[in-house]
Amino acid sequence: MAEKRNSRQQPRPNNPNGQPSGPRRWIGILLYTAAFAILGFYLFGDKEGNGASKELSYTKLTAYIDAGTIEKIEVADDLKATATVRPQHYTMVFGTQGDGEKAKGQLQTQVPSVEEFSKYMDSVNASRKADGKAVIDVTYVKSHDYWYLILVNILPFVLMILFFVYLGRGMGSGLGGGIFGVGKAQAQLFDKEKKDKVTFEDVAGLYGAKQEVQEIVEFLKNPKKYTEIGAKIPKGALLVGPPGTGKTLLAKAVAGEAGVPFFSMSGSDFVEMFVGVGASRVRDLFRQAKEKAPAIIFIDEIDAIGRARGKGVMTGGNDERESTLNQLLTEMDGFGTNSGVIILAATNRADVLDAALLRAGRFDRQIHVELPDLQERKEIFQVHLRPLKLDETVDIDFLSKQTPGFSGADIANVCNEAALIAARGGRKKIGKQDFMDAVDRIVGGLERKNKIMTEEEKKSIAYHEAGHATISWMLRWANPLVKVTIVPRGMALGAAWYLPEERQLTNEEHILDELCSLLGGRAAEQLFLEQTSTGALNDLERATKQAYAMVAYYGMSEKLKDVSFYDSTGRYDYGFTKPYSEHTATTIDQETQRIIADQMARAKQILTDHAEGHHQIAQLLIDREVITSEDVERILGPRPWKSRGDELLEANAAIAEAEKAAKPKRRAPRKKKTEENANPQNEA
Repeated sequence: MAEKRNSRQQPRPNNPNGQPSGPRRWIGILLYTAAFAILGFYLFGDKEGNGASKELSYTKLTAYIDAGTIEKIEVADDLKATATVRPQHYTMVFGTQGDGEKAKGQLQTQVPSVEEFSKYMDSVNASRKADGKAVIDVTYVKSHDYWYLILVNILPFVLMILFFVYLGRGMGSGLGGGIFGVGKAQAQLFDKEKKDKVTFEDVAGLYGAKQEVQEIVEFLKNPKKYTEIGAKIPKGALLVGPPGTGKTLLAKAVAGEAGVPFFSMSGSDFVEMFVGVGASRVRDLFRQAKEKAPAIIFIDEIDAIGRARGKGVMTGGNDERESTLNQLLTEMDGFGTNSGVIILAATNRADVLDAALLRAGRFDRQIHVELPDLQERKEIFQVHLRPLKLDETVDIDFLSKQTPGFSGADIANVCNEAALIAARGGRKKIGKQDFMDAVDRIVGGLERKNKIMTEEEKKSIAYHEAGHATISWMLRWANPLVKVTIVPRGMALGAAWYLPEERQLTNEEHILDELCSLLGGRAAEQLFLEQTSTGALNDLERATKQAYAMVAYYGMSEKLKDVSFYDSTGRYDYGFTKPYSEHTATTIDQETQRIIADQMARAKQILTDHAEGHHQIAQLLIDREVITSEDVERILGPRPWKSRGDELLEANAAIAEAEKAAKPKRRAPRKKKTEENANPQNEA
């Protein structure tokens, strides 16, 4: 269904391919045809017809006349003479082979005067008549053919001007209807008549964010409820969250639920190569919204124009972007709180936005759209699994547990990838294994089965990954293991999949257990293979950053307790100095190295205590290349701790059962007694 657009913005809509349609298209075709025709006429045309033409002196022309090579002569009143050569003399005059009797050639020259040339031709014709030859036909014409002058000299320029005007309109179609409409706001307008609109029922999870935007919808639907008691409707709300969490989808749901005009633009739509366009489009957008109030303005990726002005030592400000931001700030202050216009904006870079944009009175509310938790992922899976054909092996609870840290866009990608994998395998329904392969494909990359490894490399990778698996299985706060593989994926030669615990707070014990698990691969190489390899690069990088964060940010070290050098404003990133001395920097380095050394020794001790189990896991990896948590449990025994994901699922199930039990049971309606069912014989 085509979206309805403002007639003032696009008086001549384009077809789906982006090309002009209707009369405008035919005008363009005619202009192109005329331009090419005139160009061909000037390049290849012959004003007098067919054949060759050349200019020569008057003396040579008289010589050709005396020799009898000229058939006829035309003299204009501007003393320009055009002589037509006889076909049989064409080759002699022009030096090329002519087309027999059809060959035509013209010679042009300037005669001294009409009277003198007329006397000369009279004498030539008299001599030819006396000799019995055909006379040369001489005609005198006027040179001022005004229609010809207009056609040849004026019309090409007119057509050229029209052509460039049409070309300019076509190039300016993406700039708001030509060069004069470049400052118009090209906002998409959604109205309540749109059939395929998005509602809050299409948005799974996001409980807090939906509640906030539902209040905004209520403000617009029933403003008197709030203004009668003196309340002011908020001017704007900023949706902040990681990419793919559903900020734009939530804004579309507001458009579907509000039943008011909804203007949607991206932050980059305000910026063009022309100076002053951004500010002009901001003014036009707010003007349109005020005319259709109550209305909603949605600006997606507002950080494209809302970055902090003059931020950074080495970076210069973009005057055009800053003028657009200044105009936006002015417009947000330029209308009353109860004018019926509310601004929604979305960004995943709230830290770089200008402070003046975030103050109360402009964006009164900041709505945080976070990554979905376990229950919200379950609801998102239910939405994306509706159109898919699933078999009985698919468990939504299991899929929700296997995708921690996934956004809504990631979950949609998992479902689509699983469907592609099932179709590629020739299956009619999607199974559990298809979803697991899809998760592996997205997280680890494409499996490279054609990667050839030597036996030594395979053994080294197996011992490395077995070290990770053993230590993570034996530590209380390490992430639970899901699967280990030594099949290369993406850029990695081996990988171990874990199920991260979804914690609200992380303490020192959690971080130390994770550090020990990260160092398990390098510890296994040093302990059992007595060598080190470059395969631990990613593990060491993550461990070093985590240990540095413990010391410099979280205050979790012996020598620098309760001290944090974290900069939430980002200002130190642009400077040449650090907020601590050189002595403190040395202490940070020493503490980071001490933490890593302690956890490396701890990892080696755990591997020494469970060396037999580690060797069995490594040998199983060499034989099968892929093992799961069930294989590790069979070798090392069950973990004595229950994962947080299982605890959350059990808690949610208990809450659902309690709510179900608390609902009053409906009594069955009593049947009316009739004569038929009252008869004992009929009952028998």
